[in-house]
Amino acid sequence: MNEKTVSILDGNTFVVTDERGDVTLSPDFPTGLFSFDTRFLSTWVLLVDGERLNVLSRDDLHFFETRFFLVPGRPTHYVDAKVSVIREQSIGATFVERLTVFNHDVAPATICLRVEMDTDFADLFEIKEVQGKQGVKTAHREHGKLRYTYQRETFRRDTIVSSTAPVRIDDGGMTFDIRLEPRGQWQTELRVDPIINGGDSESPTVWGAYRRRARPQMRQELEHWIDRSPQLLTDSEPLKTAYERSLIDLAAMRYASLTATGPIPTAGLPWFMTLFGRDSIFISLQTMPFLPRLTPPVLRLLGSLQGGSLDDLREEEPGKILHELRYGESAAFEEQPHTPYYGSADATPLFVVLLDEYERWSGDADLVRGLERQARDALHWIDEYGDLLGNGYISYWRRNTRNGLENQCWKDSWDAISYRDGRLSALPRATCELQGYAYDAKVRGARLAREFWNDPAYADRLEREAADLKRRFNRDFWVADGEYYALALDPDGTPVDALSSNIGHLLWSGIVETGRARKIADHLLGPDMFTGWGVRTLAESQARYNPVGYHVGTVWPFDNSIIAWGLQRYGFAAEAARIAEGMIDASEFFDGRLPEAFAGYRRETTGYPVEYPTACSPQGWSAGAVLLLLRTMLGLTPYSDHLGVDPHLPASIPRIELLDVPGRWGRADALGRRAEHRRRQHTRLLARLGHGGSH
Repeated sequence: MNEKTVSILDGNTFVVTDERGDVTLSPDFPTGLFSFDTRFLSTWVLLVDGERLNVLSRDDLHFFETRFFLVPGRPTHYVDAKVSVIREQSIGATFVERLTVFNHDVAPATICLRVEMDTDFADLFEIKEVQGKQGVKTAHREHGKLRYTYQRETFRRDTIVSSTAPVRIDDGGMTFDIRLEPRGQWQTELRVDPIINGGDSESPTVWGAYRRRARPQMRQELEHWIDRSPQLLTDSEPLKTAYERSLIDLAAMRYASLTATGPIPTAGLPWFMTLFGRDSIFISLQTMPFLPRLTPPVLRLLGSLQGGSLDDLREEEPGKILHELRYGESAAFEEQPHTPYYGSADATPLFVVLLDEYERWSGDADLVRGLERQARDALHWIDEYGDLLGNGYISYWRRNTRNGLENQCWKDSWDAISYRDGRLSALPRATCELQGYAYDAKVRGARLAREFWNDPAYADRLEREAADLKRRFNRDFWVADGEYYALALDPDGTPVDALSSNIGHLLWSGIVETGRARKIADHLLGPDMFTGWGVRTLAESQARYNPVGYHVGTVWPFDNSIIAWGLQRYGFAAEAARIAEGMIDASEFFDGRLPEAFAGYRRETTGYPVEYPTACSPQGWSAGAVLLLLRTMLGLTPYSDHLGVDPHLPASIPRIELLDVPGRWGRADALGRRAEHRRRQHTRLLARLGHGGSH
């Protein structure tokens, strides 16, 4: 699907077309113009004299604009068209299409140009599972514009289409009668305004917090975004390309939530262009040394929407951090629980982890003090509501049995949590990484309590609880006959003994006993788990392993970035660099943009990373993975007054320089070179100084 579609986006507003810029309905993929979880255009087809056009070439100008060069008729081995069209599409608060028609003939030309258009106002959840609309859709022609309206009780959405050129309008589109002189050209600009709850196209109610920005301003904002980010100097072209692509994708995927104080990173195009608690937290963690300004709006918004009551539909609990927030029709009428939905067990401890990590980098004590209540409530949730079985471990099961998530960890597909023989475990499930996150949250919460909340007694208590959790975890989750940690505990406390990538998250959290870390590293980099590109979500030896299974054998760049970070924490810098090298190598096959996931085949079997057919691309924490891998290779660590650097680079990357890394120290530079590269540099220097060719 990625090869046949073209996407432009700005935050959670995006357009997906075919390779010539047309939109036609797809039964299983969200094509069209979307924003805030509603499709505002489902048909958008350009015709010249009744014919669809053939694409000659296409330019991806920026993430928010693209350009198609088209001719009428079917493609042949030789195109001698008398007419051609340049089609420029851009997205921001509105969708704009600029059409330029050229007459290449020596005689005048009369051309009928038409854009067929329609909208179904589909909720994003309806794309995969079509349902009968319960509201009423109408079409009106007014003041030279075509307006589609959908109304269901107080829920209303409008699409308004206008043109800068004279036009004939009907309910199915717009027609332009054009006369062109020899070598002449004609131009119009079509504008599509998506309207929420009945405002007109000039009303401040359109897009809520969105500002109207012209394309030059958006280009300027992108340049400023890149200029403010650390500058990467390296001999590795794939790394440089992946870094630049990631920065651009992270800029593209920010959206102005109706309640946030700043842009919030979305999770992934096309299905997850909204706020996800877990994803936004991980993206913030991954990008901290590069884009720390992403974090405060995430923390403030998640804190403001923190659970305060018990609600089975939304799986809300006091202190719990949300999983997902949606704005579409199904959420508005509680056909989906996402207003917001709280069905994840990991976002809550991760909220505390992020708050602490942000202060370590930024020195922003005011934010730590301002979110003290929310952090305390999150820590309280771990023991009060997260511990479903009273055994001291975070477990989950779904209270919303109609359409809640069965698995409420990051591997949230139905078959993700299994024993090594393939059986699925019963609920509640206590997955291993949840316990690592809880341990880390308590350790970090203790630091915050002691240093910022003036509560040393609370800090002491959290530290005791963390130490006890670590001791019990290493006893109860250890699979002795495999020498690794179980994927989960079942309700009886029996280890769910599949070997999975989750053990890498345990290294990152610090809950692994030092004496066992070497064995965990060996598993992660062994042939059962490491493909040559990255670590599989599930080991090849496990019964449920499938190289194209969503969470049971694919390779996730996000997952691998956290694993590499964990390996580095325990001193396995060479192993972390090997994972980074595999990921950067894989990025070359995706033009620098790592997808959500790719297949878990061995590298020597395929020679290239095989695409996962429905992977999101771009995807927030895949873009963030490149930045975190850079941090890991350079060994960046924040200290109170300086940036620590302890580099370990893979063989294919001899040099990395990262300039102007932001933090509490202001701006600092980080330099990493391989030992062989340093020796060559020294030898060349001696030769230039006349000291011979060796030392």
